[in-house]
Amino acid sequence: MLNLKPFVVSAFTENEHDYHLMAVTGVEVKLCINCQSNDIYRFGKREQLIKDLPMHAKRVGIYVDTKRYRCKSCGKTFFERLLGVDEKRHMTDRLIAWIGKSSIKRTFSSIADEVGITEGTVRLIFKDYVKKLENRIKFDTPSYMGIDEIHIIKKPRGVITNIESNTIVELLVNRNKVTVIQYLSSLPSKEKIKCVAMDMWEPYKDAVQQVIPSAVIVIDKFHVVRMASVALEIVRKAHRGSLSAPARRRLMHDRFILLKRPWELSSEDRLKLNEWIENFPELALGYSLKESFYEIYDSSDKYEALDRYQLWELSVPPNMRDAFAPLIKAWRNWQPYILNYFEHRITNAYTESLNNLIRVANRNGRGYSFDVLRAKMLFAEGAIKKELIKPKFERQQHGNGLPEDVFAMYGLPNDTDNYVNLGIDIATLADLIEKDEI
Repeated sequence: MLNLKPFVVSAFTENEHDYHLMAVTGVEVKLCINCQSNDIYRFGKREQLIKDLPMHAKRVGIYVDTKRYRCKSCGKTFFERLLGVDEKRHMTDRLIAWIGKSSIKRTFSSIADEVGITEGTVRLIFKDYVKKLENRIKFDTPSYMGIDEIHIIKKPRGVITNIESNTIVELLVNRNKVTVIQYLSSLPSKEKIKCVAMDMWEPYKDAVQQVIPSAVIVIDKFHVVRMASVALEIVRKAHRGSLSAPARRRLMHDRFILLKRPWELSSEDRLKLNEWIENFPELALGYSLKESFYEIYDSSDKYEALDRYQLWELSVPPNMRDAFAPLIKAWRNWQPYILNYFEHRITNAYTESLNNLIRVANRNGRGYSFDVLRAKMLFAEGAIKKELIKPKFERQQHGNGLPEDVFAMYGLPNDTDNYVNLGIDIATLADLIEKDEI
């Protein structure tokens, strides 16, 4: 019934929720665990309750009469060791392994209810399980790295991505310079990092320049163009405030239409936009400035982009200078790194969609700590993206017959093939979160 050696079930009872199994080990201890003497004898017993994997949707408890022994040689007493049991937690090893694996994709409370233990015990087992995973699973250092942020538990946290593979390789407890430096310094083969995409956050830039001075820093495109949309919002709100109530009604849903790109507009959107452009010149100018800034990123190289930007800045009228001032200042402060985009067209845009999904995962877990949520993100089952690294081709030395390794001769997979962990696939992670499997 248990399929757990060396236990033999002698009797069992059940109720609506639980199985209670009485078992004996059927194994006689031969040596003293203290001095290895064989001069030992039975010296009583004690009953232990061991929790095991649930069966048939019922919790399982195994009651074992554990034999006690005394050694004539050293005079010490000891209890027999139960194989397959973690005596510290009074659980079978297979139950602990199952809890660890399940706790990555399920809430701690649901596991505690199913097994019949406390939520705190599940958390401790989860913590031990994650330590083992961290020692076993190492993510490859990306050649094209992204440093961004995700808001988790009311704080911005650093997120490190592999841009080529669209994967997450680390979540940092914060986005401070010291934290980023510590992470970058710990990376194996960090000299392979060619480019780092980031937003306009000074600590990121300083950390990369200090630890990986050879890496090219690229300011993420979408963090720059977003500022143009923010500036248009300032213009739009100020303009609406100066209009009469009937005129404001004519601008229903203007925010959503004005922030779209031309190819995103429906036929109805275009009709409304054309009407606003004809009747609200200030709004039309703000929209034109937003669009012409976006078009800078259509440039073929950084020199064309710089020319377009300079013309764009000259086109900003004095009455809109304040609205677009943050964007102009950002370009001036970060210009070399912004222009690097036109030579290394990399972006972190795909991490943005994770923000809301991770909040959902945190809410489902009833307030996970950052460490717990990080582990659930980084070790989600089935989300690790791998790449096969084949061994080098080596000339076979053989006589008239076939080589010993026939599989290698015909290029078939064998145990010498290695995999590199590229990180957590963002699309798969998003899918798991949406399915409530994290």
